[in-house]
Amino acid sequence: MKNTIFTGAGVAIITPMNADGSINYDGFAENIEFQIANGTDAIIVCGTTGEASTMTDDEHIECIRFAVEKTAGRIPVIAGTGSNDTKYAVELSKIAQEKGADGLLLVTPYYNKASQKGLVAHFTAIADAVDIPIILYNIPGRTGVSIDMNTYKILGQHKNIVAVKEASGNISYTSKLIAQCGDLLDVYSGNDDIIVPMMSIGAKGVISVISNIMPKETHEITQLCLANNCEEAAKLQMKYLELINNLFIEVNPIPIKEAMNQMKMPSGPCRLPLCEMTDEHIETLKNSMKKIGLI
Repeated sequence: MKNTIFTGAGVAIITPMNADGSINYDGFAENIEFQIANGTDAIIVCGTTGEASTMTDDEHIECIRFAVEKTAGRIPVIAGTGSNDTKYAVELSKIAQEKGADGLLLVTPYYNKASQKGLVAHFTAIADAVDIPIILYNIPGRTGVSIDMNTYKILGQHKNIVAVKEASGNISYTSKLIAQCGDLLDVYSGNDDIIVPMMSIGAKGVISVISNIMPKETHEITQLCLANNCEEAAKLQMKYLELINNLFIEVNPIPIKEAMNQMKMPSGPCRLPLCEMTDEHIETLKNSMKKIGLI
């Protein structure tokens, strides 16, 4: 069994922007403090929700450094350093380690449509270049490639590859993953709508979008699951399910940033090509937020 980076709810934290699209570091610090004060178990920076795909190299590195500095060792900071260019991912991962990241989140290389042999070579090259734990990120809906079971078995042999964020939404596949590779890889849910089902079959927690606005509640769901009280956890999951679904009424992170704007939290706009929500979707989102007293 590998060393577990965290258990519970890790927030896939947004990157707040100013009106001109520059990064709002004061707001970033405020959001980090809010997360820690409300029980979040880990900060995942520069992932999909953090809009890393539209950052410059300097911004990407600075966001990692900033998150590490502000978190100051209170909870783990996991840096998104994946790329469809293996050489670039290696260099960015090495820099993230130098800046003090506690772990790395590596998305499957998008667009290239690598073979399973290519995925093994890609992730192994990155893992060989660092000395901190790695979470693989399987999200075929965004990248066009999925990690096969045998590939997990091979990659799980590497001392630095310790976990996977499974965001396929396929419970059956995740069950097989945990059954066949659970001694090699920890599993985290990449979907907020199935935290309880995932943890009931052995996932260690969630890397969560809704935690940006509800860290305490998301943490509570995971703690109930870890305490083998899935019945109470399921009640909370169902209580917040409408909002969870509406946070994906448009592509992430558009709705979560709008929700944070509605709550007067540091957020701001997304960077193009992501744009503001439609008026109809904003009203739908607001109604689900009102139902649970967020606004």
